[in-house]
Amino acid sequence: MTQDLFTPVKLGRTELKNRIVMAPLTRNRAAVPGNVPQEINVTYYAQRASAGLIITEATPISPMAHGYPALPGIHSAEQVAGWKKVVEAIHAKGGKVYMQLWHVGRISHPSLLPDNALPVAPSAIKPAGQAFTYTGLQDYVTPRALETAEIPGVIEDYRRAAELALQAGFDGVEVHGANGYLLDQFLRDNTNQRTDQYGGSIANRTRLLIEVVAAVSKVWGADRVGVRLSPINQFNDIRDSNPEALFHHVVEALNPFNLAYLHVVEVGMTGDAPQVVDFERLRKAYRGNYIANGGFDKARGNAVIASGHADAVAYGVPFIANPDLGLRLRQAAPLNVLDAAHLYGGGAQGYTDYPTLNATVA
Repeated sequence: MTQDLFTPVKLGRTELKNRIVMAPLTRNRAAVPGNVPQEINVTYYAQRASAGLIITEATPISPMAHGYPALPGIHSAEQVAGWKKVVEAIHAKGGKVYMQLWHVGRISHPSLLPDNALPVAPSAIKPAGQAFTYTGLQDYVTPRALETAEIPGVIEDYRRAAELALQAGFDGVEVHGANGYLLDQFLRDNTNQRTDQYGGSIANRTRLLIEVVAAVSKVWGADRVGVRLSPINQFNDIRDSNPEALFHHVVEALNPFNLAYLHVVEVGMTGDAPQVVDFERLRKAYRGNYIANGGFDKARGNAVIASGHADAVAYGVPFIANPDLGLRLRQAAPLNVLDAAHLYGGGAQGYTDYPTLNATVA
């Protein structure tokens, strides 16, 4: 039987009613102080339960992992309680949800961190660009290079966050290794110039990601853990001299885990000349479930599933403006127009006020 977006699928231990995945979408609407999920977040996620799987907005694993205002974290009891309400609302509508575990690394600013601390990174290399802070845009600063002895503490932060996500009732977790944040910074040779066991060779630069996945898998079981990568994305001033070799190695290193899935962003997010990676080769190298991400519509989503390239397809921006995207795709209904002025921060406008079809969500 030909598979498509609307065919059920099992990713690891998680059975999905369809293959439409809501990608992680930072929206900056947590309650502050405390960075706690609040009722408007509950409403927002419950509205989008037509997805086979929701992956939460990227969620900081510790106070030092934050890099933007009003992010809901996963490092306090209050945050666990807030997320539990979100999970329960999604489950009540028949949805499944994974939490994305996140550390921004150098993509932060002292004003967003405890005691105005410097952001941490694999190496003390300042990123180009500016940080979004509570007082407006500010230039990024030169981060502090993590000492080798500090890295086990970072891994423990991931493990503890995974444990808290389990307490909140999630169906699984996704390790964020993409888009120029901490784990991606360790992978790439333009941000990682270390000389210890976490730098230099491709195998050494991959080490932290693999150790984090191992720690999180001990909490959840690897069949309820996903990993997100973005091999050609240069967002957040991230590049590598040989991304083809790097990410082929990463995929081979992840294979033994038998993860729930590998989630790959197959496009860039900047106007820079793209780095080159053979995604067909990458897919063939990965032996497990594969979620493709990158500007898909219904036709292209169905095509990559039918071809076997992907087991599921992640949609980002369309889910912002179309809470019932799963139903709209099934019915070939028109999509709402995105309210780009209200993407980040604020209240209900541009967040929970998009109209839905006058029908039961599939």
